[in-house]
Amino acid sequence: MEALLLRMWSDVKTIGIGDVIDILVIAFIVYRVLSAVRRTSAGSVIKGIILLFVVLGLSSVLQLNVVNYLLGQAMKMGVIILVVMFQPELRRILEQFGSRNFRLFSGRRSGNSATEELIEFVVSACCEMAKTKTGALIVFERGIGLNDYAATGTAIGSVVSAELLLQIFYPNTPLHDGAVLIRDGRLNAAGCMLPMSQNPSLSKELGMRHKAGIGMSERSDAVSVIVSEETGSISVAIDGMLKRHLTRDTFGSLLRNELITADAKKAKSRRKSEVKK
Repeated sequence: MEALLLRMWSDVKTIGIGDVIDILVIAFIVYRVLSAVRRTSAGSVIKGIILLFVVLGLSSVLQLNVVNYLLGQAMKMGVIILVVMFQPELRRILEQFGSRNFRLFSGRRSGNSATEELIEFVVSACCEMAKTKTGALIVFERGIGLNDYAATGTAIGSVVSAELLLQIFYPNTPLHDGAVLIRDGRLNAAGCMLPMSQNPSLSKELGMRHKAGIGMSERSDAVSVIVSEETGSISVAIDGMLKRHLTRDTFGSLLRNELITADAKKAKSRRKSEVKK
């Protein structure tokens, strides 16, 4: 026992700073990958992969040579398949890394009072459209840039107001079918085309606007607001999750929590990390 402890201690002493950094980097990458896929259909695939690793390990211990060989070959070929299957999740992770670096050098953001006013305009417009069952899709850009999607619509670059939103989504107007993109407190573009969610577990009753709003939240950290043309209900999609049938108060509180409280916490965390550096 003493010899074993001495051997373990000698191994620990050989661990350098580079080894610690190496382990932390790998742990962080694994954490980000798991965080990105845990709320999508890819989560079940991850569980299946873990199970295959367990079976592979057991086959090696139990000397099941044929099973071990076949699983080993499948794992080698599976890397390419996984890259194809997880392409949206991998892209999202890379975009998140890029957005964090970019935000360190970006200009100042709108203050809480301006964001609060913006939220009031959006809540008022959506509640009015809910009464008349006017369909709407509004996307709040956050850390991840949405330039590719803004380019599919018409550039506006205007101050947001309830009246402007009501005019854009008025039935049969040129821009009412697309999404409105809000960036840094301003209406950046309208009539934008968004990617549809490919989540097979979504309810069949959800329409194109809901699927587009969810798809946008799956591919970025954006907050999508949807007003149903069929029922007049208001929904919000965040991180691929849809919250439906929101009341005015709940809707407003949810937007404040995501656009003010969440951003304030992130800014505070960044300031602490900068101070430590």
